Amino acid sequence: MFDDRPNTNDIETSDRAVGQSLMRGYRRKCPHCGSGPLLRGYLKLRQQCAVCGTDLSPARADDGPAYLTILIVGHLMAPFMHVFFTTFRPDPMVLATVFCTACVGLSLYLLPRIKGMIVGFQWAKRMHGF
Repeated sequence: MFDDRPNTNDIETSDRAVGQSLMRGYRRKCPHCGSGPLLRGYLKLRQQCAVCGTDLSPARADDGPAYLTILIVGHLMAPFMHVFFTTFRPDPMVLATVFCTACVGLSLYLLPRIKGMIVGFQWAKRMHGF
């Protein structure tokens, strides 16, 4: 009735530092070693780390980075837009041009960093086979 064989379904449960892996992801570095590049190009994830050989293929960032980028950029730019408009009362086309450019620039800056943070979080929590 009782089986003395070891349970092969147990996974390694040692903790990985979440904060450290998030910062490494923000810097677009490997969440394991912190020195190898995480991305190949702008958003393409490498299959494995060039320095330590960690397999990065289980990462599933999908649409999460885009949603978080939109959320963060919207929350950062809305107060600035309100203050800018109430203080200076610019022409609406000037306001639209300035803030559209700022939103696009901030989005392009944040998107690969947030993707790196999501991959780092998945690695730290051993999600999707890490």
